[in-house]
Amino acid sequence: MKKIGEYTTKGSIPEGIEEKITLFDGRFDTAFRVTDFVIWASDASSSSNDCLARLSTESLGAMPSSGNMMDASDNRQIAWAGIQAGTAGFNNPASIIDPDNLIVEDLFVSGQSGGSSITLNYLIKMEKYNITDWQGALTMVRNKSQG
Repeated sequence: MKKIGEYTTKGSIPEGIEEKITLFDGRFDTAFRVTDFVIWASDASSSSNDCLARLSTESLGAMPSSGNMMDASDNRQIAWAGIQAGTAGFNNPASIIDPDNLIVEDLFVSGQSGGSSITLNYLIKMEKYNITDWQGALTMVRNKSQG
């Protein structure tokens, strides 16, 4: 694999909505690796605006308010982030990123908050790589639901 660039995407999504981030360039010999994933609520004035989010390689639908919100056994989920909000700003931002993640096609982001329905902001940093065709095919299989 040869690194050929860096890519940053940012945006905001309403709680309970999944957004598709199009990365696929029509080639199977390029891929992206997520290196940083940060989230925060649009409104930090309430301590009830804690939020969680996940990145996946397939559409999983909106992040549920309970149950398997974050499931490391699901190979489609590649990164998770959380943050606490309070009247003084944000506290304890955390993210977990699968260090072996590689994305040939697209990325999906969804999230939820602990309070009322709010907008969640996100910032994702990625590196772009040239890969072989067989690595691209293997990555696409790995990023799909297997069961």
